[in-house]
Amino acid sequence: MSRIGKKPVSVPDNVKVAVNGQTVVVESGKNKLSFTHRAEISVRVDAAAKAVVVERKADTREGKALHGLTRALVANMIEGVTKGFSKELEVNGVGWTAKLQGTQIHLAVGFADVRIVDVPAGVKVEIAGNKIKVSGPDKQAVGQTAAEIRSQRPPEPYNGKGIKYSDEHIIRKAGKAFAGGGA
Repeated sequence: MSRIGKKPVSVPDNVKVAVNGQTVVVESGKNKLSFTHRAEISVRVDAAAKAVVVERKADTREGKALHGLTRALVANMIEGVTKGFSKELEVNGVGWTAKLQGTQIHLAVGFADVRIVDVPAGVKVEIAGNKIKVSGPDKQAVGQTAAEIRSQRPPEPYNGKGIKYSDEHIIRKAGKAFAGGGA
């Protein structure tokens, strides 16, 4: 039995959760997220307990796997519309810059051209100096956008240059060591 899936997801007072068939819609204020779950799972809103209950229809292997996943996705949606999610990145390198122009991030990170990353709808990007903050209500969209920015120039272990998450620790390596003798 999925221990995570069995726990009901509590719903705060300012959040509305609606289940229409297989679509779960969560909204709070101006934030609105929707998710279509698989047929092996049923989702219902318990108004008396102010909670969302996720149950599986059969004890198949796939049903067990989707049980906890669906509950976690619904919990992330509720947390996203109330608090939101954010990831912070740092651009490290001499002369390397990041600029926001409309819905695009222009990265000058040591290549001959400027790398452009599109910002999806619902994701907010703030750039201050060498710091990039990606935030929004959808956890998957925030993480994917941050990963696309980081993939333009991942950090390298020798000089520490690149785009890294602010809480990421880069293990540094020593450069080439010259041999003592010659042949």
